[in-house]
Amino acid sequence: MLTGVDTGFFFALEDEHPLAVNIWEEREIVASAVVLYELQKKLLQGHFNKWPKIIEDIEIATLVVPVSSSIALKAGQIAHEIKIPGLDALILTSLIEANCQEIYTSDSHFELYISKKIKIINLEKTH
Repeated sequence: MLTGVDTGFFFALEDEHPLAVNIWEEREIVASAVVLYELQKKLLQGHFNKWPKIIEDIEIATLVVPVSSSIALKAGQIAHEIKIPGLDALILTSLIEANCQEIYTSDSHFELYISKKIKIINLEKTH
């Protein structure tokens, strides 16, 4: 089963959230290239001191989905329909297009997307 993750997942992973650690170790993980963008910004701001090679590790251990024109257009539609920020819509759409069956996030915006095919799990609510 393909498991999608957003940027917040990696913050939870660095904080050793038990579910995030389990997912990292046992699942086939998919991330959007937008997640790499957001994490690069955080690295430059001084975050992830305990995990300075996070980008390299993600590129090795996960399938990173690029943002195509098709994904961008579908993300625009999703952002409009459910009123979520553009970067979140790009991440979500990338994971949908990669056929993820579940998405782990710490962002409540993702929970606005309702689908019978995809389960959205908010790590903030699994403590």
